[in-house]
Amino acid sequence: MSVFKIHHITKYEYEYPVKESVNEIKIYPLAVPSQQLINHEISITGDPDIFEFVDYWGNKTGNFSITYPHQTLTIESKLTVATKTFDISDLPQIIVSNYTYDSQQLQLLQYVSPEFMQQEDWLTQCVNDLYRRDKTLVSLIVSCNEYIFNHFRYIKGITTIETTVDEIITQKAGVCQDFSHVLLALLRRMNIPARYVSGYICPNKNGMRGEGATHAWVEAFIPDYGWAGIDPTNNCWAGSHHVKLAVGRDFKDCTPVKGTFKGISKQSLSVYVSVGYEDGVVFEEMNNVKMEKLADTDTPNLFNNFAAQQQ
Repeated sequence: MSVFKIHHITKYEYEYPVKESVNEIKIYPLAVPSQQLINHEISITGDPDIFEFVDYWGNKTGNFSITYPHQTLTIESKLTVATKTFDISDLPQIIVSNYTYDSQQLQLLQYVSPEFMQQEDWLTQCVNDLYRRDKTLVSLIVSCNEYIFNHFRYIKGITTIETTVDEIITQKAGVCQDFSHVLLALLRRMNIPARYVSGYICPNKNGMRGEGATHAWVEAFIPDYGWAGIDPTNNCWAGSHHVKLAVGRDFKDCTPVKGTFKGISKQSLSVYVSVGYEDGVVFEEMNNVKMEKLADTDTPNLFNNFAAQQQ
């Protein structure tokens, strides 16, 4: 097993005091066999009570409120987690023509149902090029992952959390969140249940993209095995370098931090992530996030506290 110490700070700063801040966090490690939680500490400005529950998708979630006026909101997570090595030989070699899944499971139906997009012609062409009934399911998933890795450029700063899949396909560029959404669209059109995964990548300076920020990848459902993670940003299976926080249909179901506040104020957002490795190396990075929506300048209202885009 690999052990990682992850320090994650989300900080909102407001031009003027705001109040009645209501927030949701999904920064708890997912309870799955591939990883073991060793220690986790969460601290939040004002030390509010956190109401914890498990959401529809199985994610541990926390809700909290800050009712008094404040100009900063800091959410700090200190996490120590151990992860297991992924062995591709454990995956069943199912031929695509023989692939079936339990269609009575409501969540699987939700994970396989695609949304209509303006780029349907492009997606249909990709399916026609990649889909083969005589392939194994594993090789088909790998082919889709490789296609996105080879045809999309990894460029930070050209997309936001509001960028649509249609826009990503048009510009053929983005970050891990964008690559994952395109892969989801492809797999679902091949009738393969697939879900979005939010978390961290901890590669210890081996050239992988996404270190030093929250990361995203995809899990595909494989009968007689379960959910297998694959990372289109790095063209690899998700294994001991990947720490999972939340799963869902897309980013909106897995947002690490989101919420609303009341007040007349512009806001800024910064995200700090550091990863400590067993050999003593620490990798850290600070990202200042562009806020796409700002408070009105005339009347108080409720506004989104947008989370950082996953890199």
